[in-house]
Amino acid sequence: METMKIGEMELFWLNGGDTHMDGGAMFGVVPKPLWSKKYPVNDRNQIELRCDPMLIRWNGLHLLVDSGIGSGKLTEKQKRNYGVTEETKIEESLAALGLRPSDIDYVLMTHLHFDHASGLTKREDDKLVSVFQQAKIITSKIEWDEMRAPNIRSRNTYWKENWEPVADQVMTFEDSIEVTEGIRLHHTGGHSDGHSILTLTSQGETAIHLADIMPTHAHKNPLWVLAYDDYPMISIPAKQKWQAFAEENNAWYLFYHDAIYRAVKWDEDGAMTHEVKRETGR
Repeated sequence: METMKIGEMELFWLNGGDTHMDGGAMFGVVPKPLWSKKYPVNDRNQIELRCDPMLIRWNGLHLLVDSGIGSGKLTEKQKRNYGVTEETKIEESLAALGLRPSDIDYVLMTHLHFDHASGLTKREDDKLVSVFQQAKIITSKIEWDEMRAPNIRSRNTYWKENWEPVADQVMTFEDSIEVTEGIRLHHTGGHSDGHSILTLTSQGETAIHLADIMPTHAHKNPLWVLAYDDYPMISIPAKQKWQAFAEENNAWYLFYHDAIYRAVKWDEDGAMTHEVKRETGR
């Protein structure tokens, strides 16, 4: 399990499962000869995308960032279509840290697409129940509203199985919210209308998690946005804004989906100066 610290905040990457998605869709209009130099691709044109939540231990609290793809909830067809080779093992990851799901105080949802929200619920005695029953689940109001009433496009990723059992735990916000000292969610839109990003600050150190407007290190170019983005022309200026914030604050970039890096830093010339690599074989 990879770990790092941002000031006095402790971060741990949990095992949220693995997917393999079409590389062309993940890089939109960018030609394959360009993006394939930045990120490995298999012979089926798929790239590996982890779905690994970050656990933040800070000020006596345990905060989870997104929830993985879940376990025992996907059909065989869905596993095949999404290239799932491993399902969520968050409870096992928490146990390795001496924790249980009931120890999670907050779940910070960048957005509620199935690959981020399916780990919020699980099947128990033929019904779906909340995994983190003591947690407050925080998401933007726009995202929560669309989750419950998806449109013809978004209904393929906003599933009632992922929200109905946790509805009474959800708290929403408008533009931004400080969950606790130094930890903020900021609404950006772009990837989804309600998409949000996360900033962490402690002891003069800063980290930023751009979630799915920058799902991997290979998406650093502001113009490299996903075909999955509902509003790509919002994703681009949002990336520019928050990348400028990161540069100004010498921030770490944190990743949920990246199969190679958990966190990186770049200098002003775009050269990678620091990295936390993902352990392979887990």
